[in-house]
Amino acid sequence: MRPLSLAISVVAVTAVVLACSDAPDAARAPHKGRFNGAAAWRLLEWQVELGPRPAGSPASRRLARRLRRLLPHGHYERVPGGLRNVVGTIPGRSRRYVVVGAHYDTKDLPGFVGANDGASGTAVLTQLARTIKPHKLRRSLVFVAFDGEESPAGVPDDEFVEKGLRGSKVAARHFRRARAMVLLDFVGDKHLHIAREEFSNPRLWHELRQAARAVGAGSTFPRRVGGGVFDDHTPFEDRGIPSIDLIDFDFPCFHRPCDDLHAVSERSIDRVGETMVRFLASL
Repeated sequence: MRPLSLAISVVAVTAVVLACSDAPDAARAPHKGRFNGAAAWRLLEWQVELGPRPAGSPASRRLARRLRRLLPHGHYERVPGGLRNVVGTIPGRSRRYVVVGAHYDTKDLPGFVGANDGASGTAVLTQLARTIKPHKLRRSLVFVAFDGEESPAGVPDDEFVEKGLRGSKVAARHFRRARAMVLLDFVGDKHLHIAREEFSNPRLWHELRQAARAVGAGSTFPRRVGGGVFDDHTPFEDRGIPSIDLIDFDFPCFHRPCDDLHAVSERSIDRVGETMVRFLASL
């Protein structure tokens, strides 16, 4: 992903603060028994143990094989350049569907293992797909682990939209009839506070925050708007699909070696997972 200010040099996006605080819930833990945060955390740890996972690398392909086994009805979707998305599906009571996505590749940087930027979203996405039962929700769900979100090594920041987002561009064409798209990106930060990314659909974000408050995780999703970013939701937005991006971009280890297990927490993973289970049931 790239902040808009990096992707287009003539435009600067400034965070807009709408309110200072949420209803008090900081002392309340999310409800247990729905989303298995411990299982998601184990998958996050396993990804980090693989080491750097840039698109097309042996480590990335090993991860893709495991994701295909874990996702219900898991299969590959071809992406140009020899890459591949991993797709899973859960039928709902309606054929209309919502796409839930996360990228599983990491930036091609020495020693960069992407515990937050890559592993956290993939872990939550995969565990969600293993938690929600067929025909229990109104909407069908399509889970897509995107390959090639990061642009190749050496590509300058101002070419990110053109050269990156490779897997989501393919998926947005394939799933162009989606009723909504939800992106899980930086969702494991120890100090997690996910404001609404500026381009994210306000109605969907309102429903997400309602779900968060219902499970005791409202403080994780404060009532403010952050800067806009180009990310894997962008190709879906370009097709007119209402989309939201769960990303805490106030993350000091962005594309730095310190984005490791010390930067993330199981508690953050669990709070996002619990919120998503409730949110997806509301759509």
